[in-house]
Order: sequence, then C-alpha cells, then structure tokens
Amino acid sequence: MADKLVAVKGMNDILPGSVPRKDKLPDSAIWRWFERTVDTVMARHGYQHLLTPIVEPTPLFVRGIGEATDIVEKEMYSWKDAMNGDALTLRPEITAGIVRAMIEHNALYNGPLRVWSIGPVFRHERPQKGRYRQFYQLDVEALGFAGPDVDAELILMLRSLWQALGLQIGTDVRLELNSLGQPAERAAHRAALVAYFTQHADQLDEDSQRRLHTNPLRILDTKNPAMQALVEAAPKLADHLGEASRAHLAAVCAVLDAAGLPYRINPRLVRGLDYYNLTVFEWVTDQLGSQGTVCGGGRYDGLFEQLGGKPTPAIGFGLGIERLLLLLQEIGVPVPGASPDVYAVLPDAAALPQAMVVLDALRAAGLSVQMHAGGGSLKAQFKKADASGARHALVFGTDELAQGQVAVKPLRDAAATQVLRPLQSVADWAPALRTA
Repeated sequence: MADKLVAVKGMNDILPGSVPRKDKLPDSAIWRWFERTVDTVMARHGYQHLLTPIVEPTPLFVRGIGEATDIVEKEMYSWKDAMNGDALTLRPEITAGIVRAMIEHNALYNGPLRVWSIGPVFRHERPQKGRYRQFYQLDVEALGFAGPDVDAELILMLRSLWQALGLQIGTDVRLELNSLGQPAERAAHRAALVAYFTQHADQLDEDSQRRLHTNPLRILDTKNPAMQALVEAAPKLADHLGEASRAHLAAVCAVLDAAGLPYRINPRLVRGLDYYNLTVFEWVTDQLGSQGTVCGGGRYDGLFEQLGGKPTPAIGFGLGIERLLLLLQEIGVPVPGASPDVYAVLPDAAALPQAMVVLDALRAAGLSVQMHAGGGSLKAQFKKADASGARHALVFGTDELAQGQVAVKPLRDAAATQVLRPLQSVADWAPALRTA
C-alpha cells in the first residue's frame, strides 16, 4: 500500500469551518471576511491591488533583503532550474518582488503609486503557533513618496484596519516606533556597535558572534535573556541621528499625536531586513506568547537603487495573515459567519425543476441559498438545514407546489410560525429572508 500523502510540514490547508480538525488554524470563513475587510480599507485609502509571481530570481532577495540576514542565510527555498540553469527562490517576502515589478515595468513613470497585495510566502523556519513554512502575507506599499506624511498615513491606515476587525488599540495591539536614520548614520552606529560588542565578545552567544561583523544591528534584537543587560548598554542609534532624521521622526509623531494614536519609541526596534531607513514600526500584542509582532514595516528609500532602479523613496509593511487571524480567535472577536440565508428542503425529487427556478430567483435577489442534494428523509434534510446555520428553510412540499406556493419555515426563532409564499412573486418576499 502506498504511503499516505499529507501536506508538507509547516504548510497548511485552510478548510471550511464545517470540517473538524485537531490543529488550531483559521477556517476559510474568517479568512474571506478578513480579505473583504482589507479590500474595503485599502480602497478607502486609495491603494490599488497587484499580484507578483511567487517564484523570483534568487539574486533579487540576496541583493534586496541582505546577504547576511537570517532569511537569506537560513530560510529561503532556493534551487537551480534544471531546464535552464536559473537560480530561483520561492519568495520569502513580497516587497522585493513589488519593487522589481515597478522597475521592470517603469510603473512610476506617471507618478507615485499606492499598492497592496496578498499571497503566500515561504520560509524554512521551525513551525510554531502562528508561524509556518508557507504562510500568507498582506503587503502594502506607498511608492515614490518621500515625506513623513505618508509614513503617518500608512500607520493610521493600520489603525483603521484594526478597528474594522474589532481589535482594541492599546489593549489587543500596540504601536512601537523607531528611526533607523540614513545609511551614513547607520554606518557610524554600526562601527560603534562593532567596537562595543568586540570589547564584550565573551558575553555574546553563538548567533551574535556570527552577526558581529556581518549584521551587528540584529544583535540588538536578541531574545537571549543573558544578553539583555549587555544590549541595553550598547550604543544607541538615536545618538548618531542627524537633524533631518530626527525631524522626520518628529513629524510622524506629531501626526500620530494629533490623531490620538498612542505609541512607544523603541530604540531597539530594527526590523529583520537590511533595506529599511528612517521610520520603522511594529504593531505588537501580548496575546500570542513570546512572538508578539503582528505587523511590521518601515521606510526603504534605497531599495529601488539597490535593485537597479532609479532612486525612489518608499514605505510599506507586511502582515502575517494566519498570525493575525489566530489573534482574532484568541481574544474572541466576533466574526460574521458564512451561513446561507436560506436552505432548500425537497421532500420529493420531482419538485426539483420548480424549486430550482425559485432558488435562482432568490440568488438573483442577493440571497445566499443552499439547496439540499442527494435526497433523504424530511427529518434528515431538516437536520442538515439546521446545521447549515441558515435562518430559514424553504420547503417545496407537493401540496404547496400544487397551489403555486412554497413553505418558509424559520429555523432560528422558535416563536415564529411557518408561512406560505407564492412562487410567482419571489422578488416581493425575498428581502424578508435576508440574514440581518
């Protein structure tokens, strides 16, 4: 007997809520509700949708993300195409691919763009709650905008998204901010960090020793408890920021203050990708254990040039969808169900032609209608109707049909009584069946 085929470790199926499963993963109903909510929020802020390939040239990420990052060093799914010898990678994030597309198609020729995308990304990490080897990301980018006004707008747009999803600002999610300054300022800070950590090399763990000369900024993001005092005493990037970088952050903060959005300046916030400068931010939570980041992003004014394009200012963020949906489930945010408005019960298969005409008319009137299929007793059909979550059952009984009528039976209100409705005027009574 052949081995049972299962999904690749760390890559999950998103199933309907009616399908029981042992693992705690978001079902397709909450997933679709999230996508619809995102679509609404993005449209209100003038962001356009785009899609890029999930497979990109490997050099795109080596050059864009940074050769010394954990993603490039440890986590990318990369291979050489056996047919033409190309070095290819399953994208570990979406931003670099969007920038590549903008450059390739000269997409900013007519001016800046606000864009967003949703799709799968791949990282060979240790699977854990909310972190998988294939996960889905919402990626939002404002391209060609240099000022702190767009930085603040992007952050406030996320507040709008949290509110639309039912999250409480300050309780469920909190905003943290920092400035990474400009390349020259980061270089001066980097030199100071290397000198400092070299003096205390005996206190560094294996990862930090490796990062000391390749990516010392990442040492500041260590979760090792034994290194916290050392890291707290390290040189601060804020001490190396010039007047313009300080003014940029101050302008962002002024807008957030005016909008009444609380935040914390976190000098250790560095983000995991090399391409960031100036404003960086994270939305964090205490509801998901030690891995508290829900969403993160920042400004990356040098990435276009780094990937062969013209110098172009840009800012964006990435959001792990499964992680966010787990947060919504964890705190019990009510999610609109995917239940139909109406469930059609057919005691006699001969009623199908008449019933189908009525069901099509109901759907044309905007109702969600599920038809029972496969026959079965009246009792069994009503059991299915109740389990569907529908508000009403339509019973196409032989006697009712002979009179040109269908019985409408309420399923969620025990006090409500069954009524008969004429088959010839479906549009007149259909609105009363719509789920509130």
